[in-house]
Amino acid sequence: MIHQEKTCEVTCTDNDKTVTAEVAHFRPQQSVTVVLATSKILLEYNSTVDLYVGSKMGMEFTSKGPKYYETKQGRL
Repeated sequence: MIHQEKTCEVTCTDNDKTVTAEVAHFRPQQSVTVVLATSKILLEYNSTVDLYVGSKMGMEFTSKGPKYYETKQGRL
């Protein structure tokens, strides 16, 4: 089971501003959907730069994604 933080840092590469966004959906090393001021932004994982990258409203956004950890369930 994967547990992640509910927020992550998102940077607009056009103006170099970084804000905290709410994480709506997260799939490690695939994609993360964040909510910024009522707009959902899908960021796809780019393995060459190790960042999630996406665009909305003519601007590009990047993020390292939320911090997460995986727990295993089973018998002790």
